[in-house]
Amino acid sequence: MASFTKYGRPLLAWLTVALFLVYGSGWMSELSRDTVAISLFAWLFVMIVWTAFGVVHEAEELATRLGEPFGTLILTLSIVIIEVALISAVMLGGTGTATLARDTMFAVLMIVLNGVVGLGLLIGGIRHHEQTFNLQGASSYLSVIIPLATIALVLPNFTTSTSDGTLSPVQAVAFSLLTMALYGLFLWLQTGRHKGYFVAPKSTAPNEAEPPPEPQPKMPPRELARRIGMLLVYLLPIVILSKSLAKVLDYGIDATGAPPALGGIIIAMLVFTPEGISALISIRGDQLTRAINLCLGAAASTVGLTVPAVLAIGLFTGQSVVLGLPSASIVLLTATLVLSTLTFSGWRTTMLEGAVHLSMFVVFLVLTFSP
Repeated sequence: MASFTKYGRPLLAWLTVALFLVYGSGWMSELSRDTVAISLFAWLFVMIVWTAFGVVHEAEELATRLGEPFGTLILTLSIVIIEVALISAVMLGGTGTATLARDTMFAVLMIVLNGVVGLGLLIGGIRHHEQTFNLQGASSYLSVIIPLATIALVLPNFTTSTSDGTLSPVQAVAFSLLTMALYGLFLWLQTGRHKGYFVAPKSTAPNEAEPPPEPQPKMPPRELARRIGMLLVYLLPIVILSKSLAKVLDYGIDATGAPPALGGIIIAMLVFTPEGISALISIRGDQLTRAINLCLGAAASTVGLTVPAVLAIGLFTGQSVVLGLPSASIVLLTATLVLSTLTFSGWRTTMLEGAVHLSMFVVFLVLTFSP
C-alpha cells in the first residue's frame, strides 16, 4: 500500500492531467449535464486533495531533516502556491470573480484561526488537559497577520479614491510592495535570527530564556534535490488541473445560485485540508508549537502572498479586485483576531479556548449561507 501511494499518487495525478489536456475541452462543453458536472468536480477535487497530501509528505520529510521552522515553512509556501494558482485560474478564466480572492483569504483565516485551531485545542485539551507552546513565535505570527489582514480586507472599505472595497492602482502597488516587504522580513527573521521562536520550548518558565535550537544534521545535496524535485512533481499537476477545476466551480456556483463566497470556501478547504490534518495530528501528539507554525503560518502567507498576486493580476488584466469585506465579516474578523491574540498570549491552552474558537467558526458558516 505504501509503495502504491508513493508511486501511484503522482502517476494518477499526471494521468489525470493528460486526460484533461486531451479530452478536457469536450468534457467542459457538457457541464450542463448534472452528472458530468458533479463527476468532474468530484474527480478533480479528490485528485487535487490527494496530490496535496503528497506535498505534505515531502514537506514533512524535509522538516525531519532540516528541522523547524524550515519544514513547516516549505509546506506553507507550497500550499499557498496551490491557492494562488486556483484563484488565478478562476480570475483569468471565469466571470464574476471580483470577490473570489477576498472570499478565499477570509475563508482561510476563518478555517485556520477558528476551525482548525478550535478543533485542535479542543482535542488537545481533552487528551492532554493543558498544552504549552512557544509564546514568542505565536506572538510574532499575530503581529504580522493583524496588520496584513487589516490592510487587505478592512482598509479598502474606508478609502475614498475608489468605491466598493477596491483599491486604486497607486494603492494596489504600494500595499502590494508593503505586504511583500513585511512578509519577507518576517520570513528572514523566522529562518535566521529568531528561528528559535518557532521551535517547541524547552522550558515553560515565563522569565527563563529559551535555549537555541539544537543543530540538525545536514541533508545531502542529492537528497535535498530529490525531495524538492518530488515537491514539484506533486505541485505541477495541481497547478495545471486548477484551470479545469476553476471552470467547473464557476459553472456550478452560477447554475445552483449558491452564495458567491462558497467558491472561496471550497478553494480554502481544497488547499488547506492536508495542512489542517497535519496540524491536528501534531496537536494530538502534543506538538502544539508545530501546529501553530502550520496554522498561523498559513494565515500569514495567505495574506502576505495572495494579496500581491491577485492585485498584480487585476492591474495587468484590468479586472476589478474587491478586497473589502462586508460589515458582518469585518466584525467576525476583528473578533477572531482579538480572540487569537488572547488565546496565544499565555503559555498554555485548554479546551475552553478551543470551544470558543469553534463557536466563531460556526458563526462564520451560518453567515455564509444566511448573511
